[in-house]
Amino acid sequence: MSGHKLKVIVTRKLPDPVEARLGELFDTEFNTADLPLPRESLAAAMARADVLVPTLTDRIDAGLLGQAGPQLKLIANYGAGFDHIDVATALGRGIIVTNTPGVATEDTADMAMALILGVPRRLKEGADLMQSGDWRGWSPTALMGHRIGGKRLGILGMGRIGQAVARRARAFGLEIHYHNRRRLRPETEQALGATWWESLDQMLARVDILSVNAPHTPSTFHLLNARRLKLMKPSAYVVNTSRGEVIDENALTRMLRAGELAGAGLDVYEHGHNVNPRLRELPNVLLLPHMGSATVEGRLEMGEKVIINIKTFADGHRPPDQVVPSML
Repeated sequence: MSGHKLKVIVTRKLPDPVEARLGELFDTEFNTADLPLPRESLAAAMARADVLVPTLTDRIDAGLLGQAGPQLKLIANYGAGFDHIDVATALGRGIIVTNTPGVATEDTADMAMALILGVPRRLKEGADLMQSGDWRGWSPTALMGHRIGGKRLGILGMGRIGQAVARRARAFGLEIHYHNRRRLRPETEQALGATWWESLDQMLARVDILSVNAPHTPSTFHLLNARRLKLMKPSAYVVNTSRGEVIDENALTRMLRAGELAGAGLDVYEHGHNVNPRLRELPNVLLLPHMGSATVEGRLEMGEKVIINIKTFADGHRPPDQVVPSML
């Protein structure tokens, strides 16, 4: 593979230094419009490319993979999540899939912590009041929120990001509780001051704030369905910086509108950018446009990982961030 430059097609605009380096190393085509490629354009790219560099806005299913050219041997995803790629079909066709794990851990945990602080303290309502020009001065009873010190934080998904959230939350005086497929090692639990709940239902009934940090897989789709959300206290808050599909968004919206939950802070949504319009109307909901990993440093590091994965593949070696069947 080292005898010629690989044909690399990038589906979205990436940071300038990342594109510059990709252009130096490979025969690279870029998407200058920075809009998601239509399905037919994505299919055409996969028919020509040796390497495809997609993002989470590209739905690469079995149908598209069936149209890939025989020369497409690597999908080097720009991002840690890979639920938008039919990895099993790709692997069955001899196409390696890589991702960029670990890069966004601290950035996403920072954003989760911002929402954990911001929603109970009614930051959105306060900011809206100031922006509108309607503030008439301080009042003893205005915009009273809730302190978070001493409250119970439930973390759903205790991987790298969940643990990073736990470290931050503990510093703010929150009690750490978590539910995970596998229990953490005792020394990790002790370091985080974390209590494991084998039963998600039992944990949900007891926490004051829930932070969702689980990936989207078939087993986590609507893991927080209407039944489970109803187990939570009416005074509880829900924060999600992982994947929107983990929560039944319609059920969450109904409960927030009915006062059956105190509030929510969301950075991700079940249907991508098509956010439930009723969510936008609620004053106790802080909505962000999938900003969790949006730092200059993080985006550059993601690009570096993509380049390393492609370069390693081009040199005939196993890419360091290969997605393997046990991860599915």
